[in-house]
Amino acid sequence: MSVVEGAIIYSNLLVLLSMSLTITYITTSVPNFAQGSFAVFGSYLAFAFFKLFEIHPYKSIPLVFILGGFLGIATYFLVLRPLIKKEASVLILMIATLAWDLILLGFLGIFSETLGKIIGGYASRFIFTPYDFRAFGMNGIFFVSSAAIILCLFGLAVLFYKTKFGIALRASMENPQLAEVMGVNVEYTRIFSWFLSGSFSALAGALLPFKQEIVQSTGALIIVSIFAASIVGGLSSILGAILGGYLIGISETLVTFYLSKLFGTGVLVYSKLVPLVILIVVLLYIPQGLVSIRWSKWRWSRH
Repeated sequence: MSVVEGAIIYSNLLVLLSMSLTITYITTSVPNFAQGSFAVFGSYLAFAFFKLFEIHPYKSIPLVFILGGFLGIATYFLVLRPLIKKEASVLILMIATLAWDLILLGFLGIFSETLGKIIGGYASRFIFTPYDFRAFGMNGIFFVSSAAIILCLFGLAVLFYKTKFGIALRASMENPQLAEVMGVNVEYTRIFSWFLSGSFSALAGALLPFKQEIVQSTGALIIVSIFAASIVGGLSSILGAILGGYLIGISETLVTFYLSKLFGTGVLVYSKLVPLVILIVVLLYIPQGLVSIRWSKWRWSRH
């Protein structure tokens, strides 16, 4: 796998995850610290389907997508909805998602141990690269992850602009109080947004083992990049999640690679410093993210 190919694959998956975070943040104003574990949940589901039922990870994507959505709904009903009803602050809701992340981490540990006993092997650490295909000199995950992004964005565009529910969803995202006055069931839109968040994250998680090895704590590692991508792009914008996802994903991969060439492979351990540095710079100079930049004004000022 070439460096550029790997950077695009990683960026595709990061875009899915940052969109997942942004969708729920827009509807419930909660930064979900369990987003990384949502993805790892999808990874372990794909691995379980492969080992138990011999379903190739690519073929299990629809099942993982749906089950990931149910995890998102469960998160909303079990953790957030009761606190929102009690008018808990955003800080309390954030802490609740962090606690939920730790619960999911424990669940993944139990799940992997149980799965290992069933299959009679080691299930805590795995990778899918030996089961990928090759086409046009590239790994199949390049095409599958790119197709996943295109299909998800197309689906969101149709949902938001061609359906009545999508219009209601957009209205509740932009102004939930006004949308409720106009007759929109904001509760339904929140539930659906958490379903989408869980589904997109699980989809990314099912594809992630084709790029890197998965362990239970993988979610804790990628959450840094997910938050960086969403905030750098603009936390309240899906377009921002896309821009931030590609900027962070490509930068993290390429910068780390070239630094490892200069200073040795030990640099790879500190790869998450790249998105953090970018995040700090953006917060200092563009606190609202890339989508807040008025590019036309910038072009005019350059002349």
